[in-house]
Amino acid sequence: MTQFPAVQHGWHCPAERTLDFLSGKWRPMVIFWLLEGPLRFNELQRRLGAVTHRTLAKTLREMEADGLVERRDYGEIPPRVDYSLTARGVSLKPVLMAMEEWAQTDAEDSRG
Repeated sequence: MTQFPAVQHGWHCPAERTLDFLSGKWRPMVIFWLLEGPLRFNELQRRLGAVTHRTLAKTLREMEADGLVERRDYGEIPPRVDYSLTARGVSLKPVLMAMEEWAQTDAEDSRG
């Protein structure tokens, strides 16, 4: 069994950092879709469904600032921009897969 250090003022669970990167409704889904490869903004929005333009733009800006997503502007007219995962973003794949596995197992357990 893992031994955790004594709780001290300001001490946080080690998983908290990961949860910060996955916080919010849309971040895990953005990562999920971008695992398939780069997508343009409108295609990503279509795949996500109910997300608004403003919310997706804000989410992508935050994820770019966190080093999870890379924005590539081709400098063309009409504008062409796509988004892809950085190595740091791709490194979250096992976390998402574990979450998916847990959800499937929990759903089976709930059905009895």
